[in-house]
Amino acid sequence: MATTYAPSPTAEFTEDDAPTRRWLRPALVALPALVILVAGYQRRWMSDDALIYVRTVRQILAGNGPVFNPGERAEASTGTLWQWLLAAAGSTGLDLTSAAVYGGLLLTAAGFALAALGCLALYGSHGSPSVLPLGAPLLLALPPVWDFATSGLETGLATCWLAGGWLLLVTRPASVWTAVALGLGPLVRPDLGLVSAVFLGAQWLLVRPSKKRAAAGLGAALALPLAYEIFRAGYYGHLVPLPAVTKEASQSLWARGFAYVGDFAGPYLLWVPVLFVLAAAVPLHARTRARVRTRTQVPLVPVLAPVVAGALCWAYVIKVGGDFMHARMLLPGLFLMLLPVFLAPASRATALASVGVAVWAALCAGALRIDYEGRVGPGGIADERGVYVAQNADPHPLHHTFAGAPWHARYGEAARTAVPPALLLGRSSPLPGGSPSVTGVYPVLGHNGTSVPLDGAALDPIGLAYPLAAHSERVSGGRVGHDKRLPDAWIIADRGAAELPRGTDPLAVASARRALRCGALAELREATHAPLTVGRFVANLTGSVERTTFRFPTDPAVAERELCGGR
Repeated sequence: MATTYAPSPTAEFTEDDAPTRRWLRPALVALPALVILVAGYQRRWMSDDALIYVRTVRQILAGNGPVFNPGERAEASTGTLWQWLLAAAGSTGLDLTSAAVYGGLLLTAAGFALAALGCLALYGSHGSPSVLPLGAPLLLALPPVWDFATSGLETGLATCWLAGGWLLLVTRPASVWTAVALGLGPLVRPDLGLVSAVFLGAQWLLVRPSKKRAAAGLGAALALPLAYEIFRAGYYGHLVPLPAVTKEASQSLWARGFAYVGDFAGPYLLWVPVLFVLAAAVPLHARTRARVRTRTQVPLVPVLAPVVAGALCWAYVIKVGGDFMHARMLLPGLFLMLLPVFLAPASRATALASVGVAVWAALCAGALRIDYEGRVGPGGIADERGVYVAQNADPHPLHHTFAGAPWHARYGEAARTAVPPALLLGRSSPLPGGSPSVTGVYPVLGHNGTSVPLDGAALDPIGLAYPLAAHSERVSGGRVGHDKRLPDAWIIADRGAAELPRGTDPLAVASARRALRCGALAELREATHAPLTVGRFVANLTGSVERTTFRFPTDPAVAERELCGGR
């Protein structure tokens, strides 16, 4: 691909300042990475959602395929690349929990180092060899950044990919491999497809290739995501991972989303450092425009691309109503928007702004906290790490024992010791089951997945790994991401039980059984349970759009009337 912009990753310095730069540049790269390594290690933990990845990976390693439960094709892992990286680690014999926690921490640190390298490459190649930390201390002072440096989730991989993609955009915009790397966003997390689109657009603006080369670059960028999307639709029968169906990622909950932003920005007085950053960025932009006719011009495209991508990420998170974990879904967007000023060109304005951010950072790191530490907050948003620290009575809960949450511990023990066939509905005593294995139904899905044997079925009434629950309609008043609740009648009708638990309406179970044999519900079961023949793969693929959007009422009688007709 021809290029009109190809900055060198190393700055050109005068002979006098070369010795200083020789040690200063590595320090600017290493220090943020070292700080987040230490802060993340001190707050190391494993989230329950990360244990969802662990069960899927265990199924892969056991030869059952990328499923949560054998015999049911459901994609419970949101981060496809993270799932397969963990599978690769597990195939070497590594403990999956340790691989997820410490691998995530190393990837987070790598992302911070790559962010610094990107700034040094961008500004050092265009006449600004001296830089000052501006965005870096803002990020490093935030407790949620420390928390999600580990957690076992895909956040570390996302941080590394965002910074690495931007570095490639700055240093190698004409390379086809840059296009390949930038196209991986949907495989890191589906919502990061927004970032891929913006970064690929920025690459085109920087390179301005011919139509033929542009088509080749786009094909290279889309090859892996498109291939996996075809696999997903044919194998699982859905266009998106099941949690996206459960959380209704296509709906709009703006008010809840803005509350989620307030829950993040308010406690840490985030507007204070943002004002300092803006005060430094405006003069920087003015200097860049003044140099527009010189060789030291800093191109605006690589500066603006992550800012636009980060703003779009925040807009999407706000639209869907935020998340139930404090700050988690806003961190990638914040990281993106701060990438161009992670290290900023030295000037008087930058120096003053850096001092202001540093003072705020000391206050934030030492004193500013949410007022619901260790609990679920008033809006259903949780201090997720604090909750699991309390429930496990462990400052670093990697392997969850639930020593501080006896109700969870009792369920786990019951699921592990149940004699098949058995059906466990939440905290109730095991019932004789309708399938030859153990079926456990519990809303804390990661815990459920570690407790129920691999040959059993670990189900959640929310639907993160249970297609039937995922396609049910939302219930009002629920927590964000947890506002589906499939009644027991459906689960008994679907999975069978030798006897009905006390309080269960037999008419509701009968209606649910009939509804499961009708229309879209019957087709959903075929898509996820029928043997995967070529014909089934094609049927799953062609019906994936309609199937992904299908929802049914949670009242079995209403669902029966709608799906089957009649009374």
